[in-house]
Parts: sequence; C-alpha cells; structure tokens
Amino acid sequence: MILSYSVKIIVKEGVKMKNNPIGFLDSGIGGVTVLREAVKLLPNENYFFFSDSAHNPYGDKTDKEIIARCDEIVSLMLQKNCKAVVLACNTASAKAGSFLREKYSLPIIAIEPAYKMVHDINPDGATLVIATKGTIESEKFHRLFYKYYNENTALMPCVGLADIIEQGDKEKIKAYLKEALSDYVGLIDNVVLGCTHYPLIKDEISAVLGDVKFFDGSVGVSKQLKRVLAKDDLLSSSQAPASIEFFDSSTDEATRIAKQKRFFEFLK
Repeated sequence: MILSYSVKIIVKEGVKMKNNPIGFLDSGIGGVTVLREAVKLLPNENYFFFSDSAHNPYGDKTDKEIIARCDEIVSLMLQKNCKAVVLACNTASAKAGSFLREKYSLPIIAIEPAYKMVHDINPDGATLVIATKGTIESEKFHRLFYKYYNENTALMPCVGLADIIEQGDKEKIKAYLKEALSDYVGLIDNVVLGCTHYPLIKDEISAVLGDVKFFDGSVGVSKQLKRVLAKDDLLSSSQAPASIEFFDSSTDEATRIAKQKRFFEFLK
C-alpha cells in the first residue's frame, strides 16, 4: 500500500482563496446528504461536488484502487481551485484520508460513522451499524469501534446497497432491506448509518425495523469543515447564496443527466 509521498503538494501558498469552492468527493450522489448539512451551516460558500459513478461502488475495491482514484479526483479539485476537500464517502475516508492528508496541504475533512454519537447519546441501546464492507473492515473504523465499544452492537456490511440506492430503484431497496434486516426487527434502538447514501433511505429502514434513532456523520463533518475553514481564515467573505457545481464521471450521458437531476432533488 502507498502510504506517503516524500514531497507534499503545496496549494498556492500566500494566496487568499476565501471565495474559492469547497470540493466534495463521493463514489456517487450519496454525499449529497453531507453537502446538504454543509450548505445549511455555510450558506455563502461555493461548492464543487464530484460524483464518481464511473467507479462506483467503492466498498468492494482494494485500498490501492481507492487511494489512486481519490488522488486523481483531489488533483482535479486543485485544478478547480478548491480551497478544501470533504471526503463525503465513508469508504474513501477510511481508505484514503491519511494518504491524501500526507500528500496535499489543503484541508482534507473526512467523514466517519457516527458511532461516538451513540456512546454520547444513547449508549445503553441496542445498536446496529450498517456500512459498506470496505468501511467495516477498515483499520480506521476498527479504532473507532473499539474506542467506544458497546457489547450490545452488531455490525452489518451491506454489500451492494449503496449501488441500489444510486440506481434509485425503490422496490429493490425495500426488498434488500426486508431480507438484510429481518433478524433485527423489534430488537434495535440505534442505527448508525455508516455510508452517506444511507440517510436517503431512513424511511425504508424504519419501515422494517420500527421506531429507531438514526446516527450519521453529516452534521459533525460539516461542523468540522466550518472549524477548519475558520482556523485557516478561509471562510467565504461573500454574502451571495451558495453556488453548487455538480460533476458526474460516468461516460454515459443519460446516466450523468439522471444523476444530476436526482442530486439536486435530494439537495432540496
């Protein structure tokens, strides 16, 4: 595995970039759940969202593949003059976050499953963590999990779920959840949504599990983004409402158009 570069890439040292965009990276459009919270908190920033449909899903890829792809995307974001990058994908954060921080000098803000929130808010409840296989097997998640370990916690790698959500097929989503969650009906108090796609299907999860508390990292990572921008004197000085540019990497035009349409629908 590639761990670091000997030379760190420095981003336009000495140049004020307050009104430059913030880059958001995800394997698809699920990261819109993070962007939505960021816009609420930082309504005068500019945003560039990269949806990597051409390489979706990330959850079943090797560390090397994910690192290489995220490196390419962050390099593109530098060309777009992004002043910071948010890894709005738990798998990308777990696998590539450390590498990207080693290589680049601009702020890299990485999301993680909100397992600590369960510890802080409802530690005695039965908890189900759902995430991609890549996230659950990652060293980063293991450190988080055992730091706040609760013996009443179950881990569920949801292979293929993010891709089904990406497709927008509601019947497939319902069928997947009905089968995957059948053993937990009536037994769960907390559900940690360990993939940024999963907040898009809260209603469908509740329809199977019943009344549960949901925990996801979108609010926390947005607050961290604001803190980092303030510390580095990079908060936008503009009073104009947020502008959002969306890009999808699919080579199929119909797919790109459909993804863009659903992205902005979810953003509302």
